[in-house]
Amino acid sequence: MREVISSPNAPAAIGPYSQAVRATGTFVFLSGQIPLTPCGELVQGSIAEQCEQVMANLDAVLKASGLGFHNVVKSTILLSSMDHFATVNEIYGRAFPENPPARATFAVAGLPRGVDIEIEMVAVA
Repeated sequence: MREVISSPNAPAAIGPYSQAVRATGTFVFLSGQIPLTPCGELVQGSIAEQCEQVMANLDAVLKASGLGFHNVVKSTILLSSMDHFATVNEIYGRAFPENPPARATFAVAGLPRGVDIEIEMVAVA
């Protein structure tokens, strides 16, 4: 079973992907979110402002899936620079006060629209 999930409270896909996909009725795979508002405006402020928007987008997609951050089992954080790690870690960590998911964090050569952060997640219903 495969179900595409979409939330109007997060930015629409800007390419050939879905905001999230539920697989076999249990797993939900959330596409990477960048700091776009639900209206599609790019947040160009500090890494903290960008991260806050990314987390809000992920929260909206999780809620559209009937889930929350407590359902996340794996996440991947992509950063334009590891200099952003501490700030992102603090903001990201607020979503996971207990039993955080497995995670990988990478610095990459570039991200869509020149942003500084992208986060993707896998959740379990």
